[in-house]
Amino acid sequence: MDADLIEPPEIAPRPDMRFLQRGQGANLWFEPGSDVLIISFDNLATIDEGWPRGPWMHRRLMPLGYSILGVQSHAKDWFRGPSAPQMLRDLTALGFFGGFSRIVMIGASMGGFAALNFAPLVPRARVIALSAQSTMNRDIAPYEVRFPFAVRKSNWSEPAFLDAALAVPAIPAVALLYDPFCAEDRQHVARMTGENVQRLRLTHATHEAVRVVIKSGALTVLLDQMIKGDHVGLEFWQAYRGRKSVPKWQRALLQAALERGHHRLAGRAAAQILRMGAGLPDEDLTFARRALRAAQKGG
Repeated sequence: MDADLIEPPEIAPRPDMRFLQRGQGANLWFEPGSDVLIISFDNLATIDEGWPRGPWMHRRLMPLGYSILGVQSHAKDWFRGPSAPQMLRDLTALGFFGGFSRIVMIGASMGGFAALNFAPLVPRARVIALSAQSTMNRDIAPYEVRFPFAVRKSNWSEPAFLDAALAVPAIPAVALLYDPFCAEDRQHVARMTGENVQRLRLTHATHEAVRVVIKSGALTVLLDQMIKGDHVGLEFWQAYRGRKSVPKWQRALLQAALERGHHRLAGRAAAQILRMGAGLPDEDLTFARRALRAAQKGG
């Protein structure tokens, strides 16, 4: 919960004024800025933050100067209720999006699913989706067995917005970022195809790839490249080299190296984590010490 965050007024939507729209299952929270609009979507973790909470990632996005529209969920239901899509349709009908030169939707996991599904409702909207599910319907994606409680509590029988793979062809440009070592994420991405789709393999980023992108310092470049050119290229990968100093990435690399018997690589990764030392959680340091011992024995 952002204790210092003041809710916007509940007024008629205008692209030059803050506003909050409340729906039965979702909210729209708007912060004006430049003529570039970033539409962000809550994920499962965001909902635990309490209220008030601004648009997802607003604290990272607002310093960049963009206008921000947060599509906020009241429940861990993958936006399966009717409120969010209807509110976006209403804004489109009002001409709200017409004054923006570029529009990019962004979300991770549940938020990535929603961004992909709802992008066709907003003219010219591009999408950045990180570790996104294409659907949680077990008949369509039987390999998806994560988040069982949240899935049971949400509606996966109604056909509307059931499968993001069906929405992808109608989106001008899509960047799908995922860890290919996450089997479920890899299989979801395989279902979402087209010449408009760019697949970015972030090995060892885990399902929480968005955190690795943020901590590596590559988020700003990622947004900038999609805004300016509908393509994520060399500048992003150069910025993403910063992942090597991100503990989450290091730990995933270390775990993979141990599982595959790459003991020298595991030893170097463990030593790097231990050199970072101060500021890391005790569990990461304990894991690194054990991994280093295992690597030394195996090597």
